[in-house]
Amino acid sequence: MEARSHTVTNQAPPLVGYDVFTCDRALSEAVARHLPAELLDGVREELRGLGRAAGSEQVREWGELANAFPPRLRTHDRYGRRIDEVDFHPSWHRLLGKAVAAGLTDAWGRPGGHVRRAAGFLVATQAEAGHGCPVSMTHAAVPALRAEPELAAVWEPLAASRVYERGLRPAAGKAGVLLGMGLTEKQGGSDLRAVATSARPLAEDGAYLLTGHKWFCSAPMSDAFLVLARAPGGPTCFLVPRVLDDGSRNAFALQRLKDKLGNRSNASAEVEFDGTTWARRVGEEGRGLRTVMGMVAATRLDCVLGSAALMRQAVAQAVHHASYRAAFGGLLADKPLMRNVLADLAVESEAATVLGMRLAAAYDSGTERDLALLRIAVPAAKYWVTKRCVPVVAEALECLGGNGYVEESGLPRLLRESPLNSVWEGAGNVQALDVLRALRTEPAALDAYLREVGEARGADPRLDRAIRGLLAELADLDGVEARARRLAERLAVVLQGALLVRWAPPEVADAFCAGRLGGEAGSAFGTLPHTLDLRAVVERARPVE
Repeated sequence: MEARSHTVTNQAPPLVGYDVFTCDRALSEAVARHLPAELLDGVREELRGLGRAAGSEQVREWGELANAFPPRLRTHDRYGRRIDEVDFHPSWHRLLGKAVAAGLTDAWGRPGGHVRRAAGFLVATQAEAGHGCPVSMTHAAVPALRAEPELAAVWEPLAASRVYERGLRPAAGKAGVLLGMGLTEKQGGSDLRAVATSARPLAEDGAYLLTGHKWFCSAPMSDAFLVLARAPGGPTCFLVPRVLDDGSRNAFALQRLKDKLGNRSNASAEVEFDGTTWARRVGEEGRGLRTVMGMVAATRLDCVLGSAALMRQAVAQAVHHASYRAAFGGLLADKPLMRNVLADLAVESEAATVLGMRLAAAYDSGTERDLALLRIAVPAAKYWVTKRCVPVVAEALECLGGNGYVEESGLPRLLRESPLNSVWEGAGNVQALDVLRALRTEPAALDAYLREVGEARGADPRLDRAIRGLLAELADLDGVEARARRLAERLAVVLQGALLVRWAPPEVADAFCAGRLGGEAGSAFGTLPHTLDLRAVVERARPVE
């Protein structure tokens, strides 16, 4: 018989056994908004299946195990032969299998592909974020591959496959592949023009041998990698397979795995090319930076979506906890101050989701205006949304009190993961400078942006004032580089406000405009005006069907 002092009361049940997609109203509404009506029923059914899996106890356990038992590098086999392989916990492979089977590497060739894939990425990332890295890179590699149609004809169908096949074998013998990238070098970092890896052409047309060292190469057990190297004609993009067509291993030496703050389930390696590493040119010599930019833009949007997913899961956990936990004579969620905190977090989460999904829809539409919008909105969104992720997750953790600081809650893993997307694919300064570059060189990008926010003009005076203030900032370009971060932030926040005013419930848009555009809130979460309908905002964020 259990001692009375050991009876557990006033603890929230675990947030498992629910449909992550259906319970996310902002996400499910975005899917309905951006997809053609004839696709909607089928896509909803797909996403509900993925949502039920992501919210299941089994898949959550896979995420825990994949992080508790991180990848392990094996440079040699038992006989001393060089193999350069990474061993993963079986749960990693199960997560990847789910993601690939759900079509998360298949966006470019199907109707509504980017919206349905972005929604799936948001859902799957809430169960475990690390496996999203190879999924993201495989998806993003397609635009670069299309610079070389012969290569794309072979590799694109394999990248878009719904079959995940682990193990290193020639790509021709596999039903599906994963693709990675190796751009960053220790002397260059985000400055891709500083690439020092060299490429020597062979007699075979388009074939080269590479010599160099890549400082960050994520998912090193992928089947091939898009790599930047300096050819005689300048920086050039190459496809480097792990296994050659004859079944022999390419020279691809894994020197070590990075010991990272978060993202523990995913392997990030340093890679050496020894002068015999075979590669196939992708695009023209000297045009490598242009070739990879489509890939970089797609991975940057995934950084936005990944951060939105982390925020949503953190907010769902906080609201769920507060809806069950009682203190000071009532449920935490009913306490005015806690309600203010939860509503503020929920508004930030919804703004990130709505923005990310709008950008995915822009890829699908393919109109000149939407493609121009992406050129300025993707770096601005990547700059701002990924930076908001850390304080959102940290505040959500605090909502659980000491329980949130314990590993079993899952919040510490989310917190360790939260800075990642701000760092990868170009940190904050790189994104802010890219915004400036778009403003200076592509007038159509700013025009598309102003048309987009202009759709909401007249609906909220705070938004209208914010648009006017932004226009004043854009008109004054003195010392603009030093103000690039502020400008990127204002572009992102004004765009979020415009989208919420158009599409979110009035209580959500009102709270966002008050706290982010109207100057009616403090610097910390939980400082929204008390006169807002915060109860409705919190109720909307509750993870219940």
